[in-house]
Amino acid sequence: MSVCTFTLKTLLKHKVDASPLTPDHLNGKSLADIEKQTLSYGGQIVPAHALFDIRGSDTQHIIFQGDCSQLDYIGANMRSGSITVEGSTGAFAACSMRGGLLNIHGNTGDFLGAGFEGSRKGMLGGTIILKGNAGDRVGDQMRRGLILIEGNVGDYCASRMIAGTIGVLGSVGDYVGFGMRRGTLLLRQQPALTATMQDCGTHTLPFLRLLAKSFADLDTAFEDLELSRARRFVGDAANSGNGEILVLTA
Repeated sequence: MSVCTFTLKTLLKHKVDASPLTPDHLNGKSLADIEKQTLSYGGQIVPAHALFDIRGSDTQHIIFQGDCSQLDYIGANMRSGSITVEGSTGAFAACSMRGGLLNIHGNTGDFLGAGFEGSRKGMLGGTIILKGNAGDRVGDQMRRGLILIEGNVGDYCASRMIAGTIGVLGSVGDYVGFGMRRGTLLLRQQPALTATMQDCGTHTLPFLRLLAKSFADLDTAFEDLELSRARRFVGDAANSGNGEILVLTA
């Protein structure tokens, strides 16, 4: 079977809720059924074929092509399979994700790997690889899983994080780890931290080498990390948190 590919027909003028276009939701559907899948677009309900040229029948492997910056909720509630976006996405990518793999070969908006609006549960499993930059609130209320970001991130990264791992090779904005309870945030650059993130000094952490090796099959720059020392911060103390921020050092 060939990969199920969604190619945008034209530049979108409005936001699209792409949450129905996941391996789980499309599993077992024929190409004709997929083309009839309804989507919310600009306050209207339209069939998928009105926005996309669709080909392929392997719904466990989905590809989005074209300018996808207006597509929100790509990979939302995803439990299995893989999604590759050949470009940038809108907000709430992989929100409430539970499993599977999301590859974004571009930038993404706010709330990557967070929860739906009003939800108290963010990402619950799975892997996200982002080649570009992300907006604010990456991993907000994240409970499990892995997010690897090769670019920069906005404010409130790992806010209210409960568990899981987030890695950022670029810079991060303000209020890093706000309300963080547990989990690990790996950084290459020293961020501005509040007084509630407690400095525990620089340590040799052999597990970092093992962690880097675990990325070998993920097609990400993180697999090239060979460092074992990091400056460790713990918090958010204002939230009785024991999350850790590890700033990698040479």
